[in-house]
Amino acid sequence: MPEQQQDQQQMGAYVVGGESFERDTNYIEDRIVADPAAVRALPAPPKSKVGSLGFGLSEGAQAWPVEPGRYRLVAAAACPWANRTLIVRRLLGLEDVISLGRPGPVHDARSWTFDLDPGGIDPVLGTERLQQNYFTRFPGYPRGITVPAIVDVPSGGVVTNDYPQITLDFSTQWREFHREGAPDLLPAELTEEMWPVIERVFTEVNNGVYRCGFAGSQAAYDDAYARLWAAMDWLEERLATRRFLMGGSITEADVRLFTTLVRFDPVYHGHFKTNRNRLTEMPNLWAYARELFQTPGFGDTVDFVQIKRHYYETHTDINPTRIVPDGPDLSNWLEPHGRERLGGAPFGEGTPPGPVRESERVTAGHSPLVPA
Repeated sequence: MPEQQQDQQQMGAYVVGGESFERDTNYIEDRIVADPAAVRALPAPPKSKVGSLGFGLSEGAQAWPVEPGRYRLVAAAACPWANRTLIVRRLLGLEDVISLGRPGPVHDARSWTFDLDPGGIDPVLGTERLQQNYFTRFPGYPRGITVPAIVDVPSGGVVTNDYPQITLDFSTQWREFHREGAPDLLPAELTEEMWPVIERVFTEVNNGVYRCGFAGSQAAYDDAYARLWAAMDWLEERLATRRFLMGGSITEADVRLFTTLVRFDPVYHGHFKTNRNRLTEMPNLWAYARELFQTPGFGDTVDFVQIKRHYYETHTDINPTRIVPDGPDLSNWLEPHGRERLGGAPFGEGTPPGPVRESERVTAGHSPLVPA
């Protein structure tokens, strides 16, 4: 087998020939909750790709008890879905109660690996591959080995990889352990209005960029491209009069949008062909993204080097040479954003999180916030 073809097989294939990309959203739907008995008594949630509030367990799912120190969040900095959990964990101050495992940016068809750790082994879990933790709980687990995942440290088995629900439960079920001044990312008075926004952001933007990048035909790509840019124009208009998606303060909706926006120009514009224009050419979205990047808890979780390596080296059916581009210049993420003119306060009645702990800092030179 030619070396390039063999390499592509090892990395995994992402483009489905002649078809539109459909994300597999069948996750391990177990939840970690403050009162397992109470949650078991609640009605099952409706089918949702963005998670749910006020419901119990999906059919067959289990409730695990909130317990400081018991669980390890495995979240690669490169992955936008994992990046959400890093942001919310930090905003809420859960670092002392939920430890963090960090896979490297490039994985193969089998699994994410802990190649950033000494000896290539997670120092708490004792595994080389996240796949081992999935197999510990579900031998021969047949679906994707995805991040973020929460692992039960005593058993070494994965509890859940249901990323839409994980951040919601961080806000609602781990409330006893939130830091003083933690923001309310799910304000009750905004929930009804927020959910359609979150759903549109997921289907048309978070997943929309992948629908463009993994399209298997021109027709599928053209449809994905049109849908993405209709949503981006809607966001540009919405943010003309709102400092954040739901008003004057940061919510869960902003966390979910930010992880796509911060990857847009470095990756999606070229690699995924979402190239009608750059984010930097959309005044409201670009200023909004800059403000979030400069807000503690957001930009200090972003590792641009790992992000670029992940996409350009892993998606070998899109980028068979695995060449990682040098650009774009990222220093403009630190330019003034001017969003203060719209009023409000990023953390509402709360306060910013403190400095990033040393063990979780982005590597120097991997972000304009941490120059080489």
